[in-house]
Amino acid sequence: MHAPTVTLRFAQALIQAAHRLGITPPPLPDGEERIPLAIQDALWQHLCSESSDPLIGIQLGQTLQVGHLDVAGMLLMSCETYGESLEALVEYLPIIGEGSEVTLHAAGSHVELGYTPVYDVCRAARVEAVLSAVLHLSRWSTGGFFQPQALYFRHAALDDPQRYPGLLGCPVHFEADGNFLRFHRDMLDLPLIQANSVLRDQLRALADQTLRQLDEESLGNQVAELIRAHPRAGKERIAELLAISGRHLNRRLAEEGLSFKQLRDRELLYLAEMALRRDEKIAAIAEALGFSDESAFAKAFRRWTGMSPSQFRA
Repeated sequence: MHAPTVTLRFAQALIQAAHRLGITPPPLPDGEERIPLAIQDALWQHLCSESSDPLIGIQLGQTLQVGHLDVAGMLLMSCETYGESLEALVEYLPIIGEGSEVTLHAAGSHVELGYTPVYDVCRAARVEAVLSAVLHLSRWSTGGFFQPQALYFRHAALDDPQRYPGLLGCPVHFEADGNFLRFHRDMLDLPLIQANSVLRDQLRALADQTLRQLDEESLGNQVAELIRAHPRAGKERIAELLAISGRHLNRRLAEEGLSFKQLRDRELLYLAEMALRRDEKIAAIAEALGFSDESAFAKAFRRWTGMSPSQFRA
């Protein structure tokens, strides 16, 4: 599996939220339709550290619009019923963000829509953003008829627990067995205000095509996986592992709009950030990633992120 990515539109939603809050966010890569999870992590880290509101995730989730969810969002809104839209969300979530999981579980008279994240950076705030966005769009798509029973979070409250019901309009429970939205089974039959079966079928075909593209094992994905497994390896060694020449590797990557340096920098940044979060020694990280010394690694890390490894860890 290649490194998880997020749709550009969702990353742009974070950028827009940052500007509304008077925060200058780090720039997004140019010409990318998908954003590596490591870059999304950095965006969230910046937003959470610069915001004065511990519930920034909820504030953001309630401002998300259908367009921020790419073709998957438009597909969900064109479904006939709320239940059909949730089934589509379970199937097409990778279009919005790869790696995380949405589940739908019915038990007795109620249904639970669960969410399991793949990320660790700002996990609690991001989970709150996702579930508050689901709640917000559930109400909007049903013309206000959707009524939740409660929201459950695995983490402890990030601020005064009394703030949550006021912002979300329903009971909220913390330190639960999982992250999920609970509602009565009857809600599944609610019609959606933008239901359009013809458009739905067209969007489903487009969404299926997008999923296939994400699932395809492109050369870029293969190279990314090999760099992660062999971070000290250079271009010629990676080409050798693929049984092709370095020149052929360059040509093939160029056909996908990529370069070896671009991929290597991206994957080394991801590995570096994970190691820094584990509090590994900077010298050890530099050696593991193939840098000549700690200074060379620090210089590269500053070029990638605009900060030193020590500043990132702090």
